[in-house]
Amino acid sequence: MKLNIINIVRAKFKIKIEFIFLSLLILITFISLNFYNLQRQILTEEWVSLINNTYLKKSVDFTFSQQQPRYLEKRHVIKKGENLKNILLNYDVPEIEVNNIIIALSKKIKLKNLKSNQEIKFLYDRKENVIKEFTYPITKSKQIYLVKDKITDNFLISEVVTNLNRRLLFKEGIIKQSLYKSATNLDIKPNIIVQFANIFGFQVDFQRDIRKNDTFQILYEILEDEKGKFFGTGKIIFANLNLSGQENSFYKFEYGDNVDYFDKSGKSVRKALMKTPINGARLSSPFGLRKHPIDGFTKMHRGTDFAAPTGTPIMASGDGKVIRARWCGGGGNCIKIKHNSSYSTVYAHMSKFASGIFEGTRVKQGQIIGYVGSTGKSTGPHLHYEVIFNGKRINSQKLKLPSGKVLKDKNRKLFEVERIKIDVMKSEIIAKN
Repeated sequence: MKLNIINIVRAKFKIKIEFIFLSLLILITFISLNFYNLQRQILTEEWVSLINNTYLKKSVDFTFSQQQPRYLEKRHVIKKGENLKNILLNYDVPEIEVNNIIIALSKKIKLKNLKSNQEIKFLYDRKENVIKEFTYPITKSKQIYLVKDKITDNFLISEVVTNLNRRLLFKEGIIKQSLYKSATNLDIKPNIIVQFANIFGFQVDFQRDIRKNDTFQILYEILEDEKGKFFGTGKIIFANLNLSGQENSFYKFEYGDNVDYFDKSGKSVRKALMKTPINGARLSSPFGLRKHPIDGFTKMHRGTDFAAPTGTPIMASGDGKVIRARWCGGGGNCIKIKHNSSYSTVYAHMSKFASGIFEGTRVKQGQIIGYVGSTGKSTGPHLHYEVIFNGKRINSQKLKLPSGKVLKDKNRKLFEVERIKIDVMKSEIIAKN
């Protein structure tokens, strides 16, 4: 009995000892955690204080600035509607520096309307916060170059002209789908294709006259610098379109202040009126009786309709004077051109007139006078085209138009010499290939 009491007492004592030890352990842990948190907070505050230290910031900024280049070269391709001031301000160029550049450039060119797709370049000094050099393109071969004068701090202005060499390229192909598709497959530039189409636009309808497997040949200029870098294209020297086995060849010839294309007999490619005053359009409604798409009854259609996307350029089909450029009721925005005492032409449903076109304006054959639209009585974008002969509307697609200029005397002899030279050049290029 006495032994049991002693064991119970020992057990209770042991429990008390363990409880005291556990309590001490908890207390020590709590104190340690508080001390650790306090030290971490002090250390954090010290680091924050160190990071926010002005001198440290300056040192870091200086170190990083030393790692970056002092001079930065910037290139910017001008987009439609941009102006030079906003372009430079968007690159964080100081406004006073922007104004200095504009003043300097204004001495050479007008900066009101920047040409889109041209590239400006400038060299920016990050240390002095100024532009050291600035290049502005006037043409593909000519640039305005500004450089900062170290003494006066003004810009010195000069024009840099790249010497371009003209080289002839000869391309020929077979038309499988369209002239444009076949030409681009041969890496012929789009502006050369447009030139080619304009040469034949007086007698060929590219939507209806061309057949599969017809062929074409083009001899044209390209412009390169002394290192052979391509700068652009020049003029077509020779153009041939073989339609259903029939050759149609034209040669470039300069006489006096005139440049034109002539066939082998010296007849100009130009006619009194163009057959189609719009490129790439589809004949949607011919001249003659038809059921009117809006009025719903059959009536005489005294013109020719060419369907084309809104905004497609419309050309004057011949030289003449604009005698109407206004709203024409069912014809919407329309233009009427008087070419001579016999012929007039009408262009209707335009979305808008070209810049500078108004009543009394004199226009040249092939000049853009307006753009395809769907104004007035119209079910979709198209050009309604009329040819009027002695007051009577006639079918423009069946009109036998007189040829243009025919070379005579001295110019005829000079043309023969030029034609032979072109044929020789063409043969030599073909032989090399």
